[in-house]
Amino acid sequence: MSDPRAHEWNGLRVVVAGIGISGFACADALLERGAQVVVVDHTDAGSRGERGTVLGMLGADIRLGAEHVTALPAVDGEPAQLLIVSPGWADDQPVLAGALAAGIPVWAEAELAWRLRPAGRPAPWLTVTGTRGKATTTTMLATMLAADGRRATSTGQAGTSLLESVLHPEPYDVLAVQLSAFQLRWSSSVQPLASVCLNVGPADTGSLAARGLVYRNTEIACVYNVADEATEQLVRDAEVIEGARAIGFSGGVPAVSMLGLVEDVLCDRAFVPQRATAAAELGTIDDVRTAGAGVLAAHNVLNALAAASLARAFGVVPSAVRDGLRHYYPLPHRLNLLQKTNDVDWVDDSSATDAYAAAAGLASFASVVWIAGGYGPAPDDLDAVVEKYAARLRGVVLLPGDGTSALREALGRHAPDVPVLDAAVTETGGMPEIEPVMRSAVERAGDLARPGDTVLYSPVLAAREGEPFSARGQAFALALKDVPA
Repeated sequence: MSDPRAHEWNGLRVVVAGIGISGFACADALLERGAQVVVVDHTDAGSRGERGTVLGMLGADIRLGAEHVTALPAVDGEPAQLLIVSPGWADDQPVLAGALAAGIPVWAEAELAWRLRPAGRPAPWLTVTGTRGKATTTTMLATMLAADGRRATSTGQAGTSLLESVLHPEPYDVLAVQLSAFQLRWSSSVQPLASVCLNVGPADTGSLAARGLVYRNTEIACVYNVADEATEQLVRDAEVIEGARAIGFSGGVPAVSMLGLVEDVLCDRAFVPQRATAAAELGTIDDVRTAGAGVLAAHNVLNALAAASLARAFGVVPSAVRDGLRHYYPLPHRLNLLQKTNDVDWVDDSSATDAYAAAAGLASFASVVWIAGGYGPAPDDLDAVVEKYAARLRGVVLLPGDGTSALREALGRHAPDVPVLDAAVTETGGMPEIEPVMRSAVERAGDLARPGDTVLYSPVLAAREGEPFSARGQAFALALKDVPA
């Protein structure tokens, strides 16, 4: 089956797999352009049913339920010509497997969004991927672009639709685009102006090749992490537009064609005319210490340098990088300082649902009471993280969950002298209630903490199925209201 041509949508037979935010936006855009659309999902739970009702009124054929995802469906009795697939659909899932076996093109939302860009002068894309820090870097980048007077937005992260940004009635000058390995794998036409892979964590090595696709077709700058050799190799292996440069970012003194730190100053030796002998000052470490977080983390300095690299590739002036950092307000649940009581800091890092992310939080503080635990299999590198940061632990409070036993065992092996307490469990229907559990965890963490300590909620394990990590972060923040002043 030949690839559908970019603008011949009328009558095109399309299956959209998944009716989340991404799938809904794709189906809506295709219906508006006259495509015949079948939408399938394994369930109608949550908001899926409501979205299905809306799309059905617009003319889509909505099929929600497990019985509808056992094979690639026909569209109006004819074979599908295109499959739009949402994040989380594996290759062996029958809908996706059926399309691949039949040679039917498979696109992610990013591919459709790229092909639906307005004619004329569409906004260039600055693309970001990596194991950790994508959302922070993308939103930092958007603030730098805005500080330079550009109409810009960050898009593609959780809760936002790339298609909505591309098709906005008031067009943007430039888009800061977060892309997952899944989106990159199923998006072959995207041609970013500049791109970065921030890092590759141990749990992400299986999708290394897909992460590297962020550099494919890059026009101006392929930005890599000097401290992560895998990202530099991805640049070396990438098929880019002739003339695209490799630009490194580093927490140390930058070499030519790099951005980095000279003492506490963020410096650019890549996008200045006399880069062999000179550098541009982009700001200071204090500019990265945003008011909303109150926390200076080494990985956020690297995120800022990565964002600055993309901004400078686009042409943002140095002062706008500084001003963007000063006005940046961090995303919630990412090392946010929520409260300071009796010289104890209480920090929400509830987005840290793997060992790689939790390590970044533990590395940010000298003495930690760690609230952690949750559900699902323990990450392979959990022992290594506990061993590395055991000396920083004042104590640990464990939350309930089927994965917590692995964390308890790792603490026993590598931090046997660190006090470990369990949050009290209140159950309803056999499942712990999150709010009373978190109140107990906060109370016990307060008992362990001493002046100068940081109580860090960094779960290292997933939330229970169907519960977003943000719900745990909100429960943590609510529980802090009971901490005595």
